[in-house]
Amino acid sequence: MEITTIGIDLAKSVFQVHGVDHEGAVVVRKQLRRRQVLSFFQDLPPCLIGMEACASAHHWARELIAYGHEVKLMPPSYVKPYVKRSKTDAADAAAICEAVTRPTMRFVPIKSAEQQSVLLLHRTRSLLMRQRTMTVNALRAHLAEFGIVAAQGRKAFADMISSLFEDGDVTDAQGLPALAHRTLEPLARQVMEIDQKILELEKELRLWHRKNENSQRLETIPGIGFLSATAIAATVTDPAHFKSGRQFAAWLGLTPRENSSGGKRQLGRISKQGDRYLRTLLVVGATSVIRYARKKNADKAPWINGLLARKPARLVSVALANKTARIVWAVLSKKENYQHPVPA
Repeated sequence: MEITTIGIDLAKSVFQVHGVDHEGAVVVRKQLRRRQVLSFFQDLPPCLIGMEACASAHHWARELIAYGHEVKLMPPSYVKPYVKRSKTDAADAAAICEAVTRPTMRFVPIKSAEQQSVLLLHRTRSLLMRQRTMTVNALRAHLAEFGIVAAQGRKAFADMISSLFEDGDVTDAQGLPALAHRTLEPLARQVMEIDQKILELEKELRLWHRKNENSQRLETIPGIGFLSATAIAATVTDPAHFKSGRQFAAWLGLTPRENSSGGKRQLGRISKQGDRYLRTLLVVGATSVIRYARKKNADKAPWINGLLARKPARLVSVALANKTARIVWAVLSKKENYQHPVPA
């Protein structure tokens, strides 16, 4: 019997496959090792394949599309209601096979290898930033035990590290014993190496930013720099996937959670669902816009200052991030640069 729809439960080594025909009857239900996946689908006629969106789903989607199959990715939270009973690989694959055929199901766009590479730059930079923060905090704490305390800020700490570990004078350098100097020197070298690696990653991001038109358009929006622009351009494959800017903001988790019933609309807290990294970049960028509006541009930002007069600054930054997300969708959809509003 001909297989029309297949659900795949992805894993590291063992993949579960559940296939049905055009009437919904189960045709195949089996496990595949990783090395058997491509050969199994290579021999099948083109069909609809559903998978849960995960780390390796985009790779498998590109491989199966090359064989002529139609592949659709779905958020795992949207597939979970279709699981019949206990959670097993076979039950998950059957749920995926059923969910992919639903007309109201929402799908995740498949990313290209280039887009995944750009996002890999962002994730690697974020990891190095966390490692640098951990190492700097450890160095500050250890040096404080000997009475060596640097002023706040990266520049003051870098000057202190340079004076302690780059001058070559190990003997009782500024009250630091020689044994402690030798012990802390690898941490200081590690901070310097991480700084250099972060600069190299940012250089790669800037090069990609100059080649991508969408990223350059996004940089024209207030509160979005090259980091936010490259991350959004690499994540949002097609703005037409969202019907409106409000839907795009909801996808990022910047809209209130709704709990309405009986014709009464009740809005709760910000949902914080979706891409956490993009949401963080937009909120941080909105915070910088608010600081500028407070100090230097108070007359030209009546909307922001009007909110600040009634609401806390953190709430205003999330509201501005929501507004920025809608502008991002409009800029990507119309393929035009951001135009500052003309005062009446």
